[in-house]
Amino acid sequence: MVQTRIKPYFEEQAEKARRAEQVRFYKRNQVIGLVLVAAAILVFWLFRTNPKWIFPLGWWRP
Repeated sequence: MVQTRIKPYFEEQAEKARRAEQVRFYKRNQVIGLVLVAAAILVFWLFRTNPKWIFPLGWWRP
C-alpha cells in the first residue's frame, strides 16, 4: 500500500529549487548542443563549397 504524507514546507521548497536547477542545466545543455550542431553544419558547408565563392579574388583588399 502506498503511504502518502504531507511534506514539510522547507522540504517542498528544497525539491522545487533542485528541480529548477536541473531544468536550468538541461536547457543550457540543449543550447550548447544546438550551437555545436550549427558549428558542425557551418564547418561542413565551408569545406564542401567552392573556395572562390567564400573568398573571391581580392577579398582582403579594400
